[in-house]
Amino acid sequence: MSQDLLNHIQDPIVWTGLTQVGAAAVLAALVVLLSRRRGLGLEAELSIAFAQGFVQIVAVGLVIGGLLTVPVAWSALILLGMVGGATWISRQRGTGLPGVTQVSFLAITVGAGLVIVTMTGAGAIEPTVRSLVPVGSLVIANAMKINGLALNRLKDELRDKRDEIEVGLALGGPPAAVLSRHLRTGVRASLIPVVDSLKSLGWVWIPGVMAGMILGGENPVYAALYQFVIMAMIFAAGGLTSMLTSLLMGRRVMTAAEQLRRIGDDGD
Repeated sequence: MSQDLLNHIQDPIVWTGLTQVGAAAVLAALVVLLSRRRGLGLEAELSIAFAQGFVQIVAVGLVIGGLLTVPVAWSALILLGMVGGATWISRQRGTGLPGVTQVSFLAITVGAGLVIVTMTGAGAIEPTVRSLVPVGSLVIANAMKINGLALNRLKDELRDKRDEIEVGLALGGPPAAVLSRHLRTGVRASLIPVVDSLKSLGWVWIPGVMAGMILGGENPVYAALYQFVIMAMIFAAGGLTSMLTSLLMGRRVMTAAEQLRRIGDDGD
């Protein structure tokens, strides 16, 4: 495995890639400079995010390059680690909500996991490290984004509409019925980006998977079909994740006395 990893690093194409990274870094630096000039105060965050992204993606490339020859069981461990990272990132959007970490982990695991397992069984994802990890990461990452959006919108709803919710509860309304509209608002808001992506698919943009397959010499029609499968997986995983998050969080924000918990600024 170490020899394979060394061969990947020494491949001449890596130097070509580093040159391209340099060009992209110049464009990123332009954004940082403009941010500073406009007084946006984002220079540190942008610089750190760019550097962190570079280090993380190269590290993942090295790891995957070294794992291409290992048993497929390793894929499950890698994807589970990604779910852990996705949980930690998306939970920050719901800081203050009770049990946000546990809810996020369960929702992303079930939402993304069910889609990955189902589509692997259907043959859309090959049961190999080379296929499971990259495609699985796409599904998990988008479930993370949608979960974060759902948590953020739900937290805002519970804070901004607290008086309305408490009036409904005081009048004897069942908690599930009183909260239902606010929970639905969170789910709908979280799915807007992926729905818009589906609407613009092939018309406004050609996604990376399809473009990469075409550039690699794959049949364009099959590339289009496979790209749609990827988008459908992202939509399914995101929808399942946001709805499960909404369902679980709807129960956690209520006390045993059927009162709305105080939504604070601290995590669980």
